[in-house]
Amino acid sequence: MKPSQNMPCWYYEKADLKKTPSFCDGISSETEGRYRREGPRFIFDMGTRLGLHHDTIATAIVFFHRFYMFHTFKKFPRYVTATCCLFLAGKVEETPKKCKDLIKVARSLLNEGQFAQFGDDPKEEVLTFEKVLLQTIKFDLTVEHPYKYMLQYAKALKGISFYTQFQYNLSFGERSKIEKLVQMAWTFINDSLCTSLCLQWEPQIVAVAVMYLAGRLCKFEPQDWAYNRGRWWEQFIDDISMDLLEDICHQVLDQYSQQKGNKGTVSSKVKRERPKTPGDVDKSAEPQAKSSRSEIHKPTTKVRVVY
Repeated sequence: MKPSQNMPCWYYEKADLKKTPSFCDGISSETEGRYRREGPRFIFDMGTRLGLHHDTIATAIVFFHRFYMFHTFKKFPRYVTATCCLFLAGKVEETPKKCKDLIKVARSLLNEGQFAQFGDDPKEEVLTFEKVLLQTIKFDLTVEHPYKYMLQYAKALKGISFYTQFQYNLSFGERSKIEKLVQMAWTFINDSLCTSLCLQWEPQIVAVAVMYLAGRLCKFEPQDWAYNRGRWWEQFIDDISMDLLEDICHQVLDQYSQQKGNKGTVSSKVKRERPKTPGDVDKSAEPQAKSSRSEIHKPTTKVRVVY
């Protein structure tokens, strides 16, 4: 299933995701899945080192996943492609970085064997890849992400929660529970980018699913949001089945078991950092290493829901 010439469609059936160019080129599904995790994590690490906004990082990762629906990992090495995607995303999201700066960061993150993918002239390699990337994505540079929808839905539900507190004199602990839910959902969005979910479902649906998952893990059942017997998401999106939500949740959670078995893929000399979020104070003048994004029960990101 390919996008049409006039109006690209970037969402695929699961059957299509199993018959990618890489699979047809002899790469196993397990290996391709690992490459599709390693590329986005590399983009996260590079983007964080460069102080890029989360939208820029996410756009680069979406470009990465879309690119490999048309090309094979054998012909286009993942770390070069990842660097190229971040280079283009920086320009698209109006946070441009010089190619030489991206290459410098890439060199610091990769070992010698991995950086050898860039060849004798890394800058020329990235610029050449950029032309192929633009043609592959048909110059469709508009990308939306679940972050903004998740914050939008949380804000609306927070308002409902406040109304419920006033009407029924409930504890204001509800407020902290929603804040915790948002923190965890944000982490899940980050990790969903290491899956093919951005090729399966619109960002609005992914946003609902990660909020649903965060609510379950926080043991926060939003019955007080009292919309259609607790199916709060139906006020935002119609016709989302529980089976669909559960499927998305399982794809996100599967990342954690896979991470345990694939540590140290990118050079371990660098401590993993996390991308900036709306609640962070700008400390670009003095970047500091943060704790791993995979600590889902103790998220370090501070995301504030405001009116």
